[in-house]
Amino acid sequence: MSPALVAVASALVLSLAGNAVLGWAWLGTRDALVQAVSDRDLARSSASACSDATDDLRKLADRRAAVAKKAQAIARSQAAAHEQLAQTILSTPAALTGDDCGSARVRVDRWLIERGVAR
Repeated sequence: MSPALVAVASALVLSLAGNAVLGWAWLGTRDALVQAVSDRDLARSSASACSDATDDLRKLADRRAAVAKKAQAIARSQAAAHEQLAQTILSTPAALTGDDCGSARVRVDRWLIERGVAR
């Protein structure tokens, strides 16, 4: 073989090897890019789902807070009525002077009658 042909053949082999290495590197980079894009899209969809769930929880919390406010207002009203009744009962003088147990029985009887529970 002539030295020129050997040089051309060697250059061709080196060129083929270089192209193979570059092709291999390009394929690896392309695969990494595809994986990165896929990971990004998954992260975006996960973040969107999380955000939607958080919004749903906020709406639920707001609805429950409104219901709780109404229940608290009703409870405050009932507590005030019960407190007034308790003050009335406590400020009423003893029914039987000198007989604490008898007075207590009279109070309890009145209380049960007011509640509709007769003794």
